[in-house]
Amino acid sequence: MKIDSIDRQILISLQQNGRKTASEIAKELNLTVPTITERIRKLQEGSVIQAFQAVIDSRSVGLDVTAIITVISSSSNNFKKVIENAKKTPEIIQCFSTTGMGSLMLWIATENSKTLEELLRKIQSWPNVTRTETQVILSKYNIRQKLPIK
Repeated sequence: MKIDSIDRQILISLQQNGRKTASEIAKELNLTVPTITERIRKLQEGSVIQAFQAVIDSRSVGLDVTAIITVISSSSNNFKKVIENAKKTPEIIQCFSTTGMGSLMLWIATENSKTLEELLRKIQSWPNVTRTETQVILSKYNIRQKLPIK
């Protein structure tokens, strides 16, 4: 989908506050509410806007361990199956296909070190996974995904 400067301004505004109403954005950009509403709908349909959701502090809901897990596989024969497993695993917040040492990086949240260990055993049992490397996240400083849209 091709986006123009107005779409970019809408995206910047929504990144600052995803709860802004079409009316507030219309006022900011000096456009009509129907124009903003239609553009947001098109941005959603074109998968430019992929979701609206609350950003929740993991520790406040009992998920005290967050980590990045690098998944190292012996081959890519079962890559699709591994991705399907990742999508079905609720502890996995995001899954990234990467270059470098591993084929996947998983951002996860779990209750404690025991549940992290259980999750690692589960991931290590997936087809062609030979090992994992885990970096536990100690602190988070930028809690929102905010793209540098220009």
